[in-house]
Amino acid sequence: MSGPTLLAVAHGSRDPAAKECVLALTGRVAGLAGEGIQVEAAFVQHEKPSLETALAGATAEAGADGAIVVPLLLSSGYHLSYDIGAAARAAGVPVAQSLGPDPRLVSALADRLDEAGVPDGVPVVLAAAGSRDQRALTDTRHQAAMLAAHRGTPVVAGFASAARPTVDEAVTFLADLTGRPVAVAAYLLAPGLFHDQLWLSSGGWVSAPLGDHPAVAELIMDRFRGLAGQSAAGREVLAGARCS
Repeated sequence: MSGPTLLAVAHGSRDPAAKECVLALTGRVAGLAGEGIQVEAAFVQHEKPSLETALAGATAEAGADGAIVVPLLLSSGYHLSYDIGAAARAAGVPVAQSLGPDPRLVSALADRLDEAGVPDGVPVVLAAAGSRDQRALTDTRHQAAMLAAHRGTPVVAGFASAARPTVDEAVTFLADLTGRPVAVAAYLLAPGLFHDQLWLSSGGWVSAPLGDHPAVAELIMDRFRGLAGQSAAGREVLAGARCS
């Protein structure tokens, strides 16, 4: 039986660039993981391998105790609780918490805003995909508060679908509040339909998705280690990594 497997599970998109982005991110994670830990990607929908197929392969290689699912989701909610959670429970595989909200994502968001040329002091809409699940909305607003504290400027969460305020409503609110142009920070992991929509928003700047930012890769590894340290296979591999 091989060492533990980190199964990074993304939502999936019909946009091929989204899968390329996820694979770039998992490649960076693999570089952090080092020898003895397998890093694989899977998708809830639209792309292959499917979550079910990847779970079957990972448990066959590492056993249920040696596979760990890390959701590539920026908030909790339906996809984590049901789509990913149900499949993982059926396979007997533990699931880490969502990536966000987390202070480490602030550095990734800040870097993407800098890359987009957003000046200091500009108010920001943190633009998420949106959800009908209140847990996801609460998580996004928590991340917005973290970014606001870091920038020292107003940051409001806006949503591309399924929730309000919409991104444009949030931009209008901040513009009226501050009298300044407003930037849109893409709180998205990868390109696709929702990021395309942000380019049509009324924001003065639009940042790139978080993608394979080093802070995101480090966060994924941290989520993995948090569960791997609780398993016998994980403790053995992680102990070896600390001693090497």
